[in-house]
Amino acid sequence: MHSDNRMKLCQGDTDMIYEPILKRQDMIHCALCNDAPCDKVCPYMEPSAILRSIWFQNEAGGAVKLKEPFPCIDCDAPCENSCVRPHEVPIRDLMKRLNDEVKPQIEPGCPDPAALLKCSICGVPMENPFLLSSSVVSGTYEMCARAFEAGWAGAVFKTICSFPIYEASPRYSAVTGAGGTIIGFKNIEQLSDHSLAENLSVLSRLKHDYPDKVIIASVMGQNDQEWKELTHMCDTAGADVIELNFSCPNMMESGLGSDIGQIPELVEHFTRFARMGTEKPLLVKLTPNVREMNSAAAAAKRGGADGLAAINTIRSVMNVNPFTYVSSPAVHGRSVVGGYSGAAVKPIALRFIAEMGKDPQLQDMHISGMGGIETWRDAVEFLLLGADSLQVTTAVMQYGVRIIDDLISGLASYLHDRGDTPVSEIVGLGLDSLTSSADKLERHTKVYPVFWRKRCIGCGRCEISCRDGGHQAIRLNQSRMPELDGRKCVGCHLCVLVCPNHAIGSSGRRVPTRT
Repeated sequence: MHSDNRMKLCQGDTDMIYEPILKRQDMIHCALCNDAPCDKVCPYMEPSAILRSIWFQNEAGGAVKLKEPFPCIDCDAPCENSCVRPHEVPIRDLMKRLNDEVKPQIEPGCPDPAALLKCSICGVPMENPFLLSSSVVSGTYEMCARAFEAGWAGAVFKTICSFPIYEASPRYSAVTGAGGTIIGFKNIEQLSDHSLAENLSVLSRLKHDYPDKVIIASVMGQNDQEWKELTHMCDTAGADVIELNFSCPNMMESGLGSDIGQIPELVEHFTRFARMGTEKPLLVKLTPNVREMNSAAAAAKRGGADGLAAINTIRSVMNVNPFTYVSSPAVHGRSVVGGYSGAAVKPIALRFIAEMGKDPQLQDMHISGMGGIETWRDAVEFLLLGADSLQVTTAVMQYGVRIIDDLISGLASYLHDRGDTPVSEIVGLGLDSLTSSADKLERHTKVYPVFWRKRCIGCGRCEISCRDGGHQAIRLNQSRMPELDGRKCVGCHLCVLVCPNHAIGSSGRRVPTRT
């Protein structure tokens, strides 16, 4: 798709603002069904796959899936009748908008994901940068195999240990948005509850059956010898890379997981023993439950690690029941601090990735980034701030391994729009724009908002927010259209963020701040 249509260049500024034509709110009632009823009644295409592309910000990929000649013009929309929420999802209208508004902007020629997405992890070739992360989504042979068949480049198998694991029930909780989708996710899950022998057998079987996929074994030891032995056994079983889990916040026993990751000296110590067990690449998975991560990252490098993985989940308490006084998940009337993940943690993850990406002493370390990745756009943000590969858990738990279709398609389209730039060449391109201190930001100009009258529905949300949370610079006129008082506006852009119809943007024109 033409970059000037998908990206709007603000006049006088260098910010490119991605603005999709279709958004999640346009199909908020879609349940993203498995074996979708709409597919069964449409003789022309798979509406569910196209709807998922819209949901995951890959509208161009969705438009490419439309059939020619376009079949929805005279159709009586049996897809909407068969929907599990009949007539609540405007499927036919969404298809028409893709055909009329999005498809004409797609450049001739399709991007080649195989050519654009090739990369590596510590020298091990990968067909694309997407991996299942070490978690419940990668806990069995069947789960990993299904992901590989779907197109994932590899998997970090759920953490292997030599001690018994006993899980609580229930062990998940979530914060949801207005549309019911998960914003933040809490778990009190631990490690693999299969035996060491079973897990090693799975690693061997996966490598035998999928020799071109990257098999990463996550391990956790209890002492020096165990770190060395587990690493060696996973190496022998066929793992391409070993990941050391110094970051799980949910361990029953003290002195494990994030208890190690918070102390750089321990990170270096146990990495050094793990290094004795293998010559294959070592990743160290770091905890975000620290003030800064670079000290532990540097310690991992001193210990012999080849790369870093971040972030694991953030310690959290959520959803306290006002009647029982117990937070969730509640286990026989009690709960515990657990790990927070999902879209809500992405800004925190990006901060840690960027800090490591900018650190000169870590420049030769591979960074495998994770924390809230759902869409190709999320993936691009991690790559631009220094991640070389990408791991996903919570989005797979919510939507399934099928999300790889739009991750690959969307990322390939983005790279195609940039002159068929290989994915490895965009790694770190956003680091120079991120300053290390707030005093380095320019503070002598401001940028006014601009109101797009044709989009405005006259709700007055901008006036409320500016009045009660800003600088009283906006009021609605008699026609319920916003008017700006430039003498009061400070260019904070709160109004841009709160507008429910995306009718306010940046003028892009910087003007001197009055003194």
